[in-house]
Amino acid sequence: MTSDRLKQTLPLVFSLLFLVASCATTHDRLLDMETSQVQLRSIQSRAFDTTDKEKTMRAIIATLQDLGFMLDRADYTLGVVTASKARGDSYQMQAPAALRITVTVRPRGEKQLLVRASAEYLRSPVTEAKPYQNFFNSLEKAMFLEAHQVD
Repeated sequence: MTSDRLKQTLPLVFSLLFLVASCATTHDRLLDMETSQVQLRSIQSRAFDTTDKEKTMRAIIATLQDLGFMLDRADYTLGVVTASKARGDSYQMQAPAALRITVTVRPRGEKQLLVRASAEYLRSPVTEAKPYQNFFNSLEKAMFLEAHQVD
């Protein structure tokens, strides 16, 4: 191999080595991200022993309103509710909502519904468990009251 040919090939070899190394690092990060996404999904989801999607959606809407959220959108067909809560110091129409939550309802097997809540605060995902635990505790109470027809 001539030195000119070596000079042309060497940068290509180093580029390929760099690419392979960066792909491995990116792949590792993707796997880490996937693990955290699975953990987050388990925090955000609860299964309920009911198949009544409409009652569940009504309970979700009531729970969000009880927690101080304003309903943005509800679609019973898709099973999606989106709500937001303004900052405590700013109720101006132009101010973006500080907290936004989307709750989805879908069948899980033949006897359950899966409810998943996904929240973001100041446009960043909420990944702590406590807010989701609070939401689901309130939702469970609302569903209990709905099932026993208590107003």
